[in-house]
Amino acid sequence: MPEREHEGELLRESAPERVRLTYEDYCRMPAGLRYELVEGDLRMVPSPSVPHQEISKRLERALLAWVEDRNLGRVFDAPLDVVLDQYNVVQPDLLYVARERLGIVKAANIQGAPDLVVEILSPATAEWDRVTKRRLYERFGVQELWLVDPEARTVEVAARQGIQLVTAQVYPAGTILTSPLLPGFTLDVGQLLQSLLPFP
Repeated sequence: MPEREHEGELLRESAPERVRLTYEDYCRMPAGLRYELVEGDLRMVPSPSVPHQEISKRLERALLAWVEDRNLGRVFDAPLDVVLDQYNVVQPDLLYVARERLGIVKAANIQGAPDLVVEILSPATAEWDRVTKRRLYERFGVQELWLVDPEARTVEVAARQGIQLVTAQVYPAGTILTSPLLPGFTLDVGQLLQSLLPFP
């Protein structure tokens, strides 16, 4: 029995330890590709589709008109690194940083959690965005998360309650989205998601 325990110790000692990549490692990845880093694991982010980009453009236009015209803060779109810590770096589709927190906006990246994050789901990224990245956003203090689902034609709004991001409402096409974080802001979900395909 002692020999088996000893052998086990030897096996544990000789087994390779998991390598956790850092933001420094991330910055050395080949240019021209998109990556995200979660708990030190690197993931390549697929190129977005045309409908995805159309939704992103419409949402960005709406947020810019509301946020920046009122001097509430800044709105940014991907690709832009959000460095949550040295082991967690993500690229949300859209993000908003409130005016009083603009100190996290640096020349190279965002250093800390945005106030609002928007993720536009696709079949390749839906689980990643809904589960893995949502947990990260919750853990690092994002105040509000929007999950846009073009297939279901819905936008889910999750707002911070204590240490959790709790779904406040799921808005289907034909309803008007409101935001706990942006009082007075409204968005027609039907217009956001209409006529995405086919293109002429």
